[in-house]
Amino acid sequence: QVQLVESGGGLVQAGGSLRLSCAASGRTFSGYAMGWFRQAPGKEREFVAAINWSTSYTYYADSVKGRFTISRDNAKNMVYLQMNSLKPEDTAVYYCAARRDGIRTIATTYAYWGQGTQVTVSS
Repeated sequence: QVQLVESGGGLVQAGGSLRLSCAASGRTFSGYAMGWFRQAPGKEREFVAAINWSTSYTYYADSVKGRFTISRDNAKNMVYLQMNSLKPEDTAVYYCAARRDGIRTIATTYAYWGQGTQVTVSS
């Protein structure tokens, strides 16, 4: 079992930045790909970014490419999402998720989820 806890959300003005963190605990983190998803009110959960275990490969949704950066520190069991040039449409609850093996963009393929952290971008 993997437990995930997100932090770092908050209220920021458009154009600002936030850094989300996800702390993993429980069984070994080794071999797990990590993803960030988000869900806005009335909308389905959508893929944001993912990173594989070795950090050699990352993948981003087109809507955040060039603005968001996913990274991880396996020694600390941490995953990060640096969000720059934030827009009001980035407002959502952001979730950290883990899955064995490679990156996927489909939420149902991730076995473990955090409780989410709210990001609100004002115009």
